[in-house]
Amino acid sequence: MAKIKICGLSTVEAVETSVKRGADYLGFVFAESPRQVTPEQVRAITENVPDTVKKVGVFVSPTPQEVEVVIAAAGLDFVQVHGEPLKETVSVPIIRAVSIRKSTTLPESGVEEYLLLDAPPAKYMGGNGTVFDWKAVDPAKLPKEKLFIAGGLTPENVASAIRYFRPLAVDVSSGVETDGQKDLKKITAFCQAAKEETHVSATNN
Repeated sequence: MAKIKICGLSTVEAVETSVKRGADYLGFVFAESPRQVTPEQVRAITENVPDTVKKVGVFVSPTPQEVEVVIAAAGLDFVQVHGEPLKETVSVPIIRAVSIRKSTTLPESGVEEYLLLDAPPAKYMGGNGTVFDWKAVDPAKLPKEKLFIAGGLTPENVASAIRYFRPLAVDVSSGVETDGQKDLKKITAFCQAAKEETHVSATNN
């Protein structure tokens, strides 16, 4: 069953809607981005989030020390690292984000426990609303039980992504926004589409 990650959250309303609609992971951006938040903001807007829903901090080329400070201050359960990967473990599991281009060779695994495939960066790492070329990677060679798929996912195409990759989780940010703000109806539609496809896949297997 594909899990759901709603990323780039910055309001109580969007957090509560994501949890209510069945998101498994909530993503908070600590790198430069229109969606950037502070650890204090994250603490405030996740006060009522159940322990079963995991909080993911998104970073670009951080040091382990920077990450640990934010983990403690924001109460994170995972960290997602774009850019230069961490070379040593931290106190929570690491999701390593890799930008997929036409001739991408997946990197050797390091200290991370999970892999996230994303579109190449534009102005910012992630959250750019573009879909990478899915055929540039062979799903058979991917660690499905550790795999997150991001990059331009929407309520309309998330079912196709689940069918193609069979990932652990699908990850959306700009695909559930309207005019740069999280759209509660789109969050609901994305979660519903992902759950329906997961149910269909399970039934057909």
